[in-house]
Parts: sequence; C-alpha cells; structure tokens
Amino acid sequence: MPSWSASKFQKIAPIERLARYMANTKSITDKDERKKVKRAARKKAAPKAPRTGARGANKAKVKKASRGQSKR
Repeated sequence: MPSWSASKFQKIAPIERLARYMANTKSITDKDERKKVKRAARKKAAPKAPRTGARGANKAKVKKASRGQSKR
C-alpha cells in the first residue's frame, strides 16, 4: 500500500477549476469588454498559496537505462 493518500491526487474537471475564480463571460460578445471582466475577476481572486514542494514532485519518474557495456 502506498504511503500517499489517493484523495491528494483527486482530479478536478478543467471547467470546474476555471469556474472557481473566473467570471462567467458567456453573455458578453465584445472581446475587449470580456477581457476587462476576466482581468477584474483574476485580480479579485485570492492569491495562490506558495508551493509546498517541487513543481515536478508528483510527476511519474523515469527509470534510468542500465549502465555498463552496450549490447551492440
């Protein structure tokens, strides 16, 4: 049994992730107005917490090829 918790790696749908801080701009047709609303929403959103670990800590690790004399 792995020591890490499975709930730590819970997947969140990309749309749901954006909805947490991004304004709903479906009804705005003007591009510049939509950009203004989105920028205002980003500024109003709470700042992200500083990283607790390295950026690549959860990436799948690649095993190194065996060292020594090559076959051919």
